[in-house]
Amino acid sequence: QVQLVESGGGLVQAGGSLRLSCAASGRTFSSYAMGWFRQAPGKEREFVATISWSGGTIYYADSVKGRFTISRDNAKNTVYLQMNSLELEDTAVYYCALRRAGVGLTRVGYDYWGQGTQVTVSS
Repeated sequence: QVQLVESGGGLVQAGGSLRLSCAASGRTFSSYAMGWFRQAPGKEREFVATISWSGGTIYYADSVKGRFTISRDNAKNTVYLQMNSLELEDTAVYYCALRRAGVGLTRVGYDYWGQGTQVTVSS
């Protein structure tokens, strides 16, 4: 069993930055791909970014490309999402997830999910 705990969310002005962290329990973290998703009120949960176990393969949603950076530290069992130039449309609950089958750009195949952390961008 893997537990994922997100942190780092909060309230930030448009144009600002936040860094989300996702700490994983268990010794298998370094073997698996990780992803970040987000869900705004009244909307479907959507893909944000994914990273392979080694960090060598990374994909981003077009809406965050060039602004967000996903990274991981396998020694710390942690994956990060650095969010810069935040926009009002980035307001959502952000979730990290683990995928044993490699990187994935949809919710399909993600085996474990965190509880989410709220990011609110104000004008």
